[in-house]
Amino acid sequence: MRNTDINIKDYDLIVIGAGSGGVRAARIAANYGAKVAIVESVRVGGTCVLRGCVPKKLLVYGSHIAHDLEDASGFGWNIGSIEHDWVKLIEAKNNELDRLNSIYLNLLSKVEIITGFGKIIGNNEVEVNGSIIRANKILIAVGGKSFLPKIKGIDLCINSDQALDLKALPKKIVINGGGYIALEFASIFASFGSDVTLIYRGKHILRGFDADISNLITEEYIKNNIKILTETEIISVSKTNHDLLVTLSNNEEIISNEVMFATGRVPNTNGLGLNEIGINNGSIGEVIVDKNNQTSINNIYAIGDVTNRINLTPVAIAEGQVFSDNIFGGMSKVCDYENVASAVFSQPAIGVVGLSELEANNLYAEDGGIEVYKTSFKPMKQTLGGRDTKIFMKMIVRKNNNKVIGIHGIGDDMPEIIQICSVAIKAGATKDDFDNTMGIHPTAAEELVTLK
Repeated sequence: MRNTDINIKDYDLIVIGAGSGGVRAARIAANYGAKVAIVESVRVGGTCVLRGCVPKKLLVYGSHIAHDLEDASGFGWNIGSIEHDWVKLIEAKNNELDRLNSIYLNLLSKVEIITGFGKIIGNNEVEVNGSIIRANKILIAVGGKSFLPKIKGIDLCINSDQALDLKALPKKIVINGGGYIALEFASIFASFGSDVTLIYRGKHILRGFDADISNLITEEYIKNNIKILTETEIISVSKTNHDLLVTLSNNEEIISNEVMFATGRVPNTNGLGLNEIGINNGSIGEVIVDKNNQTSINNIYAIGDVTNRINLTPVAIAEGQVFSDNIFGGMSKVCDYENVASAVFSQPAIGVVGLSELEANNLYAEDGGIEVYKTSFKPMKQTLGGRDTKIFMKMIVRKNNNKVIGIHGIGDDMPEIIQICSVAIKAGATKDDFDNTMGIHPTAAEELVTLK
C-alpha cells in the first residue's frame, strides 16, 4: 500500500463486473452504508441482461409465435400470408435492453460506477484507466465469455452474443455445440424459418442431462427439421463468393450463411492480474474460492460464473446477496447449492431439478435403490393444433424414504412447472405428498400428482 499516493480513492468495497451478481452485491453493500465502487468495461447489466438470458428469451417468445400460427387453423382461424420483420424484432429487443440498463443504473444510485477495465494490482488496489482505486474488500464478478476453438476460419464465425444482433435472419445457419445455448439458438432460428444444422462432437446432445431428456429432445428437433450431426466436428470454415463453406470431420461440406459456435463458456479472467498477485486459478482460468466465496487472498472474493461452479444467474445473485449480508451486514450465511433447478428454453422447453436417473442409481444402488416414474403424452393443445409434439415428465424417488430426488420434463410449460417442483424437493417432499395433492384439470402439471 502506497501512502504517498494522495490521489488514490478509497472505498469499503470495489466490485469488478456489473453483471447480475456484482450489481446485487454492490447494491446491498451500499444499503448497509458501505462506500462502494463498481467497475465495468461495457454497459451495466452483464451477460444475462444484455447478451444472454433476457434477449435470448425475447427471441424465443418471438419465434414461438410461428408454432402458434401453425396451430391456428385447427382452432378455426383462417390466417393468410404472414411475413416476419427480423430487423424490427432486433430493434424492439434492443429497446428493451436499454430500458433494463436504465433500471440497473437506478439500482446503483448509491454506488459509484467507474467505466473501464479493472486490473487488480495489489491486495487492496485496482487500476482502472491508468488510475488507482483502493478498498478494504475486492469482489471479482466478471462472469464468463464464449469459448471459440482455434480452427481455420474461426474469424468468419459468430458466437451467441453476435447471434443476438444479426442484421438479417440467415436462410442457412450451422451451429456447433450440443449444450443448452446451441439448442436454444437452433430452435430460435428454425422457428423463424432458417435451415439449421447442429454439429456436436459428442454422441448425445445435452451432455450431463438425464438420458431420456437428451433422447426425446433429439427426436423433437428432428421432427422440426433441425439436422443433427453427432460425433462430428467442424474442421474449417472458408469464404465463398457470398456464403461460408463448412468442412466437417466426416468429410461432408455444408454451405451456410452463418456459422455459430456455442462450444461452452470460460471465465473472463484474462488481464485481471490474478496470477501476478497470487490468486489461485483453475485449469480454464476460474477463480478458486471457498464456501464463503473467498479467494486465496483473504480480502478478495469472487462470485458467479467466474468461479465456474453453477453458472446460472440466480446463483450469482444469491452469492452476491450472501457476500454483502455477511461482510457488511454481520450475518453468517452460506449459499445452498443443493437441488438448483434449471431450464433450457428450447422448443419444446426443458425443466430439470435434482438427480438424473444415472446419478441417482450411482448414489443409491447399494442403499435401497430408486423408483422411476415416467409419462409421455400429446399436449391437449395439439389435439386440434397442427403440430406433432409431446410432453414428457419423469420423477425419480428414493426407495428408502420415498423422497422425490429428481424431476425432469420436456414441454412448453416445464420451466414454470419445475420452479415449483424445486420448492417441493427442497422441502423434502415424498412421492406420497405428490400423490395426495389434488391436481388442476386440465393441465400438464397435474400429471406430476397422478404418476403411477
